[in-house]
Amino acid sequence: MNWEQLLSTQRLGLEKYQGAQKQERTEYQRDYDRLIFSSPFRRMQNKTQVFPLPGSVFVHNRLTHTLEVSSVGRSLGESVGRELRRRHPASKAHVSEIGAIVSAACLAHDMGNPPFGHSGETAISTFFSEGKGKVLEQDIKESGARWSDFTCFEGNANALRLLMHRFRGRREGGFVMTYSTLASIVKYPYSSELSGGKNKFGFFASEETDYSLIAHELGIPLLNENPRRFARHPLV
Repeated sequence: MNWEQLLSTQRLGLEKYQGAQKQERTEYQRDYDRLIFSSPFRRMQNKTQVFPLPGSVFVHNRLTHTLEVSSVGRSLGESVGRELRRRHPASKAHVSEIGAIVSAACLAHDMGNPPFGHSGETAISTFFSEGKGKVLEQDIKESGARWSDFTCFEGNANALRLLMHRFRGRREGGFVMTYSTLASIVKYPYSSELSGGKNKFGFFASEETDYSLIAHELGIPLLNENPRRFARHPLV
């Protein structure tokens, strides 16, 4: 992997419009701003962070936690960017923007988590594996979806879906984020078929093709073809 390829301003859904744009913000800063002003981001204020019995009336919510993580991520990313520039002064890679990429990825890292965190993931998974949702198994498989995406529901994969999927009323590419920001969100770059029955995987079947395209364009190695497993983007 090389940084010039890993740091790309190409946007999902706008591939044919790629080109230099005159604007005050960088492409990665635009990613950050799109997340800040989005409904899924604001909804995190109603999701509590994991906590013991609090000693005060203040309870950490997902929104507060995410803003704190993003702040730390920006500082770490900028530090890495400075070091990369020192080591590779002639590189054309956007290393000075690593802080913006990491901070944007941090904003999105919990967006796909259901209420009640991992307990919520378990509740959704159990609904399909043991509950009333089990009757949908055949229909889901026939539709081309992956049943294990439902029986091992994963908040991280759901975050990627929120950002990439063309929901009703949305344009192609969903949030139309840069490839680098999207890849930096995927902590577990493989499908649910490789999760071993655990809620640890990076993309649903519906986003696998698009993520494979992103990984290819960024030069992220494919470690296993079927089921697909990729290496992690270094900024994860």
